[in-house]
Amino acid sequence: MPTANHRPPTAFETRVYEALCRVPVGKVTTYGRLGRHLGCGSAQAIGQALRRNPFAPEVPCHRVVRGDRGIGGFAGQTDGGEIERKIRMLRAEGVAFEADGRVAAGCLHDFPG
Repeated sequence: MPTANHRPPTAFETRVYEALCRVPVGKVTTYGRLGRHLGCGSAQAIGQALRRNPFAPEVPCHRVVRGDRGIGGFAGQTDGGEIERKIRMLRAEGVAFEADGRVAAGCLHDFPG
C-alpha cells in the first residue's frame, strides 16, 4: 500500500507497475518499450509514473533504462548516488553492462506481442 506521503496510484500508473512486474530479474526494459506494450506513446509519461512508484522495490522501477540502453534516471535523479545504487541493483540481479556503461543488448526484455 502507498505510504501516507503518497496518493493512491492512478489507473495508468497501476498498469505501468503491473507490466513492470513482468520484467524478470536479470533483464531490463526501456521507457519506450514499456510504453508501447501499454499502448502509450509517451516515454515521459512512463517515466513520471515510475518516479511516483510507491511500491519500490517490489515494483522494480530500477529495471527501466533509456532507449539507447543508457542507465536513465532513478528515484527522481539522473546522476549521483541514486544512479550508482540503480547500477549496483541491476548488477546484483545479473544485468550485464557494456564497456561504455550501457546495458548489454542481451539483457533487454521483450514483452509478448
